[in-house]
Amino acid sequence: MISVSSLVIGVAAASVDMHALLVTGVAGLVAGAMSMAAGEYVSVKSQSDLENADLAREKKELAETPEFELQELTDIYIQRGVEPDLARKVAKQMTAKDALGVHAREELGISDLTTAKPLQAALASAGAFSGGAAFPLLFILFLPEAVFVPAASVLCIALLGLLGAVAAYAGGALPLKPALRIMFWGAAAMGFTALIGSFFGVSAEF
Repeated sequence: MISVSSLVIGVAAASVDMHALLVTGVAGLVAGAMSMAAGEYVSVKSQSDLENADLAREKKELAETPEFELQELTDIYIQRGVEPDLARKVAKQMTAKDALGVHAREELGISDLTTAKPLQAALASAGAFSGGAAFPLLFILFLPEAVFVPAASVLCIALLGLLGAVAAYAGGALPLKPALRIMFWGAAAMGFTALIGSFFGVSAEF
């Protein structure tokens, strides 16, 4: 939200008409969403590739040194407080049922819930960005051109504070400081882009 809000405020400060401002905002939303999706996909795909390599190596070790792998699993259970004899029995039973699956979970920390999903992560990232970036576009549609820059700035900063507070509360933290922090940086970004936009707007008149 900060990036598109700052872009829109900066362009508006250069005295651009509202139609051009809307086109700029939509372009910023699409470019930002695609950028976020691409970055998230590459990052999570790299993690997925590492996980697949770990699983392939673990599968090979299970085939070549099954007794050593069984002892590794036994040691893991012992470290968690299970009695050695019982740990050995549990390790044998789990290995007999799904050797690769249990070693992936217990030794590598990989499970169906935690495994990397690149496409899902990319779509979620793009969706989150688009959701936040949609607010400045709505302001372009409904706010009067004469008061757009100050009104949109205040509304965007207020929304940033609200979102920051909600995110902090959902994470179990006190909402005030995170809300003020994101409001400060949002205001700084919008103020800076508005200053740059005003400079170019004035320069264009000469």
